[in-house]
Amino acid sequence: MTKPLVNQPIMIDVLIADDHRLMLESLAEALDSIPDIRVVATAGDGAALIEAVRRHRPDVLLVDIEMPQVSGIAALRELPNEIPAVVVTMHTGQAERRQAEAAGAVGFLSKATPLPDLAAAVRAAAAGEMLLDPDAIAEVLDRHRAPQLDAGAASLTAREREILKLLATGVSATDELADQLYISQKTVKNHLARIYEKLAVSDRAQAAVEAIRLGLHRDR
Repeated sequence: MTKPLVNQPIMIDVLIADDHRLMLESLAEALDSIPDIRVVATAGDGAALIEAVRRHRPDVLLVDIEMPQVSGIAALRELPNEIPAVVVTMHTGQAERRQAEAAGAVGFLSKATPLPDLAAAVRAAAAGEMLLDPDAIAEVLDRHRAPQLDAGAASLTAREREILKLLATGVSATDELADQLYISQKTVKNHLARIYEKLAVSDRAQAAVEAIRLGLHRDR
């Protein structure tokens, strides 16, 4: 019997530390909506960051510099270097950059960094890339903009992605799918069978859940 393809993206577990609660919650929600990134914990100060790292063992850290009790820089000095950390701060001077690098950070970004760039930075850090040289950061980010999906999700055709997007937005009847895509109902069923195999799901409801997880409902 053929083993079904795993239907999960290649997940990168992220821990975010920032003492601005609104910023922390917004960033966590935004990053967690990206198909290959999962926010496993947040921390509001350096001491909580150290404890959360020990508990969750994330793949990548996003850390603010200025936090109460223990600063982000001080916390990084206490943490194992094998967990790559990207400092995300509003203080982007050379002195702060040097402090972050000396503490073991692999990246140094502004809090004004757009979400797609931040997601790319997470992927780059997880892949062992450095994001400390301002002149080289854009090139590094460009190499890591695409979500890292498993083989099944990555092999979806354009038509299969269209069907999944419709499923995710509530269109599930065979005749409705056929009408919207200008194809026959038999062709719809053939596409669905291939989708089920690629995503290791058994019905349209499960396929819709996976479409949302993969972010296909946001495709334009």
